[in-house]
Amino acid sequence: MAVTAKKIQHKESRFEHLLQEQVRNEFTASHQYMAVAVWFDNEDLPRLAAHFYRQALEERNHAMMIVQYLMDNNIKPAIPAIEQVRNDFTETRELVALALEQEREVTREIETLAKTAREEGDYLGEQFMQWFLKEQVEEVSSMSTLLNVVDRSKGNLFDVENYLARETVGDAGADATAPRTAGGAL
Repeated sequence: MAVTAKKIQHKESRFEHLLQEQVRNEFTASHQYMAVAVWFDNEDLPRLAAHFYRQALEERNHAMMIVQYLMDNNIKPAIPAIEQVRNDFTETRELVALALEQEREVTREIETLAKTAREEGDYLGEQFMQWFLKEQVEEVSSMSTLLNVVDRSKGNLFDVENYLARETVGDAGADATAPRTAGGAL
């Protein structure tokens, strides 16, 4: 008598659904940072541009960490279209304030993911979200600091450029505790 394995139909949990949505959110954040970086680059502000180009890559990597988690857990990831990003700006403070608000929004999304994983008893998902929670503390803090520096510069963007040249703002390098990134981190 031959034994045949029944294929178990996987029903997507709310946490898994929110993770799929977060892939879109992270890619959208990446593109928004790219638009900000290009604006600064076009205004001949290379340090601000470089800072936001790095932020764009970081958000892309976050999306791909989630994709890797989904694949590792036999959940087929979908690479979605992204939301429209803003490209028209008038002054530096506006761009950095947008970046800070974006990080605060991502923090709310990550908190919702962690809470949902806990409510559903998804201990692996809850553990996965811990790194992202830690990361968001650093992201909000660094954007808050950058906005404070922009405000204190009173319009002298060379002061902001010098600050970024002198200080390490944001990503402090490779984090050994970071989740794996599908395709490798850029």
